[in-house]
Amino acid sequence: NALNLTPEHTIVDVVQGAAARDSMVLKTFLTQHDTGLTVVCGPNSPAEADLVGVSELTHLLQTLAAEFRFVIFDTAPALTDHTLAALDMTDDLILVTSMDVPGVRGLRKELDILRDLGMGFDRRHVVVNFADTHSGLTRADVEATIGTGVDLVLPRSRATAVSINQGVPLMQNEIRDPMTKKLRGLVDRFAPAPRNEPRLAKEKAGSRFGGRHRLHRKGAR
Repeated sequence: NALNLTPEHTIVDVVQGAAARDSMVLKTFLTQHDTGLTVVCGPNSPAEADLVGVSELTHLLQTLAAEFRFVIFDTAPALTDHTLAALDMTDDLILVTSMDVPGVRGLRKELDILRDLGMGFDRRHVVVNFADTHSGLTRADVEATIGTGVDLVLPRSRATAVSINQGVPLMQNEIRDPMTKKLRGLVDRFAPAPRNEPRLAKEKAGSRFGGRHRLHRKGAR
């Protein structure tokens, strides 16, 4: 995967048994990344994913939100029941689209659905990924189609592909690349780096971006 992890446990394990009942046990089931991130890894197969119900997912997110300052939930592109359950608990919503007609139209439809469901999100951030001046679309085109502003444009980057293939996040290695700089700005929206202090590479890196609403944050209560 993009974080180059080989987990002993996946989300299927953490929503069952003692891990689901005791937060201390749950922490022993989480996977540690070199940057300091603590990760709940996805299931090994679609069949295993079916073992995680909406109620189990909701309980897991509530437990994590009580234990960690930030909880980032990387969803599937579609608005499934699981995604909607996560959205219902989300403080900051990041919606990601690629700069192409299918992606932008899909985002417009999802924005319409969320609006119809009364899920407007005061703290919503629209991100355009894989932006290319030669793609035939502009930021203004995207904004006109989705009916709202774009908060951040991430440029197409060779370093991103290398990052994904190597499983080393861009921000972990502080690679000098326009994408890294833009990602740092995105992270600073939620956790600004202290002035005059070295930045710790503990943010989730941008090589993960590629879906439509890939990143959600839930602050600890």
